[in-house]
Amino acid sequence: MNDLRKAAVLLASLPEEEAVAILSRLDAKQVEAVSIELARLKGVPSEEQDQIILQFAESNPSGSVESGGLDRAKQLVQMALGKNANSTLDNIRQSIEEVPFSFLRHVDSQNILTYVADEHPQTIALILSHLPAQTGAEILAGLPTERQLSVVQRVAAMGQTSPDIIHEVEQGLERRMSSLMGQSFENAGGVGAVAEMLNVSDRSTERTLLENLSQEDPDLVEEIRRLMFVFEDMVKFNDKDMQIVLKNVDNSQWSMALKGASPELKEKVFGNMSQRAGDMLREELEFLGAVKLSAVEAKQQEIVDIIRRLEDSGDLEINKGAEEELLVE
Repeated sequence: MNDLRKAAVLLASLPEEEAVAILSRLDAKQVEAVSIELARLKGVPSEEQDQIILQFAESNPSGSVESGGLDRAKQLVQMALGKNANSTLDNIRQSIEEVPFSFLRHVDSQNILTYVADEHPQTIALILSHLPAQTGAEILAGLPTERQLSVVQRVAAMGQTSPDIIHEVEQGLERRMSSLMGQSFENAGGVGAVAEMLNVSDRSTERTLLENLSQEDPDLVEEIRRLMFVFEDMVKFNDKDMQIVLKNVDNSQWSMALKGASPELKEKVFGNMSQRAGDMLREELEFLGAVKLSAVEAKQQEIVDIIRRLEDSGDLEINKGAEEELLVE
């Protein structure tokens, strides 16, 4: 019996709070490894359980351990790692569940591009929709402009796809790439997938694609652009950019928009206002009380639209990479 299994049985047997306390002392890789083992637990004989955790025998049921499984693993990881759990959860899910095109996740994007470049745009769209956004962006950038447009339109329009079709495409591609390396309908693609890809694409690819796409489907471009930058992204702005935004947004818009904002973003806004303006805005926020989420989101979207217009006019540059761009003398 290996140590990972012992650890998984222990976690499955302990009360939730104690299991989380143990997980929180491990690093991310250790959490991932033991959580995968925990997710694979289907049932442990009481004799094995007693052998592993004799000191906890009195507080555990006398029968088999039934508290393992993927849901239990996800629950404990989320409680232990909090906002840092996404990457670990994704790796656990890929290890336990049959994820379409999972074999591509460890293949270089340029190798994938070589094999899919000549496929029908619908096939490429299906594949990209099941890959991480960064990989999808790299493959998209390597396609000819005309084909990029066709693929993006199909990703945006994609909804439910028959698992038989997904399996057929996956098997065919896996056979071709073999030298390199219960079912339900799969939801993939959509406008959000396009926005994620473009968010991690280089600026030149993004602009060229959106400009060309706007000639054929301006409404789709507007929808993509709305998803590429969201209200909370302002927390990444430097003070100069934040002040540009403040000059172009009425103070009356901020009170409603900030009702649903994070403390970090609120401080970013207040920190770039005058003392008087900041105090007035704080008073307005307190005076508003509870408001409808839809009203908050609508006001936030108004500010996002202003930011996008400032970007289009060249008055503001949204640095998606969150890194300072090098300056040339």
